[in-house]
Amino acid sequence: MSRIAVVLLNLGGPDSLAAVQPFLQNLFSDPAIIRAPAPVRWFLARLIARRRAPIARAIYEKMGGRSPILPETEAQAAVLASALASSAPEHTWHVTIAMRYWHPLAAEAAHEVATFAPDRVVLLPLYPQYSTTTTASSFADWSAAAARAGIAVPTSRVCCYPRDGGFIAAVTDAAAEGLARARAVAPGAPIRLLFSAHGLPKRVIAAGDPYQAQVEMSVAAVRDALARGGHLVDVEVVTCYQSRVGPLEWIGPATDAEIGRAGRAAAAIVVVPIAFVSEHSETLVELDIEYRHVAERAGAAAYIRVPAVGVAPAFIAGLARLAVAASCCDNVVSGSDNQGMSRTCPAGFGGCGGPDIVSIAQQTG
Repeated sequence: MSRIAVVLLNLGGPDSLAAVQPFLQNLFSDPAIIRAPAPVRWFLARLIARRRAPIARAIYEKMGGRSPILPETEAQAAVLASALASSAPEHTWHVTIAMRYWHPLAAEAAHEVATFAPDRVVLLPLYPQYSTTTTASSFADWSAAAARAGIAVPTSRVCCYPRDGGFIAAVTDAAAEGLARARAVAPGAPIRLLFSAHGLPKRVIAAGDPYQAQVEMSVAAVRDALARGGHLVDVEVVTCYQSRVGPLEWIGPATDAEIGRAGRAAAAIVVVPIAFVSEHSETLVELDIEYRHVAERAGAAAYIRVPAVGVAPAFIAGLARLAVAASCCDNVVSGSDNQGMSRTCPAGFGGCGGPDIVSIAQQTG
């Protein structure tokens, strides 16, 4: 019986108002976020964190003074552990959490994993779509922490799962419920279905980051599943991006702009988080409060925000399948289409996980 540690990788969030500024400093100190030499990056991180902290604290005050992302991730870890114990009882499983920018940090998770003494480690990001700014950064952070903790066992990495059957089914179910609510509260109104993902600067995508392409993969898979279920009759579907900060040009269209456009058409708006799997400031404040105000001011017939997938059974079952599949090999693993071993990303994405990415069989739709 093998002992397998599954490390859930996530961004993390401040657990108190006092933690907001150090959390931001950790965030902007990441070379994947500010791509500048270390001394310049550290100076900029301190400067940006100090300037943004008052705004960020006001956001977290609206959520009770802390981010909910850790308790949400803990709930996902607990349900995943149970699913793994049921689906692959031939192994002894241990699921832990490594946050990128706030506790429990990778060093804390590595100490826990070292104490467990696994035969293999599986890194399972809670980022369905791969990006150099999230997945790659978390992988690098874990590798350094694991080396310091003396963890030398084989490690498998699930790089992405933008079309995983469990993830797509969970988003599809939630979106279908949102569309049904829109039709009930605003009968006869045109419906605009907005899939919203966190944005990135255009220059990151131009450098070969596959994130935008994988977001579009996820949207296409959910859209196809909704169409097969008859949910998209007279529905306009848009993929858009939120959370733009700073002076750089970002990918678009912007979610708030699309909400304004839909509102001016007196549409019922259904917003689906397509890259967030748990609730945090971008969903609970930006989507639920700030963008709702945009919709109301523009004249929307209704504004419905679909919940993140959280602990939806289909999503957790998909994560369990990915972890079990990754537990048997050393390759970087990614979710692709139904059969065989092939790259998720087309050729040309230099920011993808590398030419050794191998895809696992999965069920889509």
